[in-house]
Amino acid sequence: MYTYEHKMRIRYAETDKMGYCYYGNYAMFYEVARAEALRSHGFTYRQLEETGVMMPVLENYSKYYRPARYDDEITIKLTIKEKPSTRIKYHYELYLENDKLIHVGSTTLVFVSMETGKPCQMPKVLADILNPYFDEV
Repeated sequence: MYTYEHKMRIRYAETDKMGYCYYGNYAMFYEVARAEALRSHGFTYRQLEETGVMMPVLENYSKYYRPARYDDEITIKLTIKEKPSTRIKYHYELYLENDKLIHVGSTTLVFVSMETGKPCQMPKVLADILNPYFDEV
């Protein structure tokens, strides 16, 4: 199982008239966590696309428990529970500074060949990063 944590602060522009973080921003927070998780291994989405593979979102799920507000620091806990193949499913838990769970979600992305537009296996460079978290010891 792979896990990663990313901290960020809710900016004023991300809030709505009620002072809550606008619900549509959570999908963007997921993307930030995914990109930063890759970057923490010295790899980027840009480099992934340079291998000829893109990762469109197939499914997106969100459940809101409590609001985040302007200037709240949140922690996004990203988990990959199953070894990816042609798809990769990310799970997210978002917490306020006091470790209070405010949100859970998940996204499923598909590895797609940019040449053919069809699903493909996870690129070797990404498999080399993730496989050690799933291979039996």
